[in-house]
Amino acid sequence: MQATIRNFLRLESAGGIVLMAAAALALLAANTGAAGLYAYFIDTPVEVRVGGLQIAKPLFLWVNDGLMAIFFFLVGLELKREFLEGELSRPANVLLPALGAVGGMVVPVGVFVFLNHDDPVAMQGWAIPAATDIAFALGILTLLGSRVPLSLKVFLVSLAIFDDLGAIVIIAIFYSAELSTAALAVAGVCLAALTVLNRRGVMSISSYVLVGIIMWIAVLKSGVHATLAGVALAAFIPMRDPDNKGYSPLLELEHDLHQVVALGVLPLFAFVNAGIDLGGVSFDSLLHPVPMGIAAGLFVGKQVGIYLFCLIAIKLGLARLPDGANWGGLYGVSILCGVGFTMSLFVGSLAFENTVIDPGMVFDERLGIILGSLLSGIMGYIVLHFALPKNRE
Repeated sequence: MQATIRNFLRLESAGGIVLMAAAALALLAANTGAAGLYAYFIDTPVEVRVGGLQIAKPLFLWVNDGLMAIFFFLVGLELKREFLEGELSRPANVLLPALGAVGGMVVPVGVFVFLNHDDPVAMQGWAIPAATDIAFALGILTLLGSRVPLSLKVFLVSLAIFDDLGAIVIIAIFYSAELSTAALAVAGVCLAALTVLNRRGVMSISSYVLVGIIMWIAVLKSGVHATLAGVALAAFIPMRDPDNKGYSPLLELEHDLHQVVALGVLPLFAFVNAGIDLGGVSFDSLLHPVPMGIAAGLFVGKQVGIYLFCLIAIKLGLARLPDGANWGGLYGVSILCGVGFTMSLFVGSLAFENTVIDPGMVFDERLGIILGSLLSGIMGYIVLHFALPKNRE
């Protein structure tokens, strides 16, 4: 089990480094002579048509609605594996990261609402600072090497899993458009078909994926965000083959997808979404209530919410510090959870597409996401650098 966890952390850490590079490249492209080419690339129209069925979107929406469905599919697989056989299958390992995740969602949302409660349009972005980017956070944690106890890394991963679960629920309930009954009916038939495949013990991954693709198209047309089809599909992938206990379709699929998502899907998502034109950025635009609420939610709300909820749970005897960790290490990880890059950008793309809040000023929520994530990453590293043992082997 420890070898599996270590392999997972190594891949996630490498993915975080590639993610950082993709975001930096997008900012460079959007603020140099390549800006026109960058805009042309992300706005490239892509169309798929089969008879009367047509899906026509610019490239960046194919990434956000299509490739990110693969990311959410992987998240769903990880959730199922963790709750059935992983760290979260043991009740003693669940409570601390679960409560930390609750605090890390409630308090940042409260910070954003406090700064934007009087503007109903701005309030569409209330969920943006509730997210944690596990790849980025682990990438920063890796810079500290073997000084970081494995239990602290597992705590971060577990908390991020609960965080992702909360984000999935939020997207499903609050960020869905007008619903199409016919498309939802097709999605319902696909869910029934997946249930039959699972109950009959079908181990063929391709059978599930084929039904999943049809379900993704139906969900895309339904008004419910298409990425949720990935989570739904993951729930039906068998954990173990009853005739061969050593074979796991879920683990095989998770292993195959990790590298594709960590080194392909997420960096591409970062590249098409992080290209902010900084030419028009002023001090006033940074102080706009929306980016400021997001930045404050990520940098202040995350660390306060996670650390406070964990502190209360431990002091009440409901949970205990991760093995080998100290209070400073727990606080440093709480700060790192304010790196909300990928999921925050994704929720922001749902909440604020082409939105103008103040007359004559188009705000950019990505400024707040990048600022809050940057501050959280730097401060989290500094705190952990001084809090962790210097001679850990």
